[in-house]
Amino acid sequence: MATAARTAPAQTAEKPANEAGGAAVRAADADSQPDALWKPVLGLGCELTVDLPVPDFKIADLLKLHKGSIVNAHWRVGRDVPLCLNATPIGWIEFEVVGGNLAVRLTELV
Repeated sequence: MATAARTAPAQTAEKPANEAGGAAVRAADADSQPDALWKPVLGLGCELTVDLPVPDFKIADLLKLHKGSIVNAHWRVGRDVPLCLNATPIGWIEFEVVGGNLAVRLTELV
C-alpha cells in the first residue's frame, strides 16, 4: 500500500499590532472615533474670518472714510471669498441672505 507523503502547510507569521503596521491600526481606530482625538481641544476658541481683499486701498482712502462710506472692493459678485481660521486660509465661501441676515456658504475646503 502506497502512502502519500504529507507536508505541513506553510505557516505565516502575523505581526503584532504594535510592530510595523501598528500605526495604521491606530489611525484606523482614530478614524472610527474622531471625537476622542479632538475632545481635548473642542472648547478652545478660534477666529473665523471672511477676508475680502480690497486692491489698491491707500492711507488716503482710509482718511476719507466716514459713516455711510462705500468702499468698492472690486470683487465680482458671485466670486468666492477666502475663509480663514486664525489667519490661515481654510476654504472659500459665497455670501447668501438667510432670514434677513447675511450668511456664508462654504464652497470649497483647502
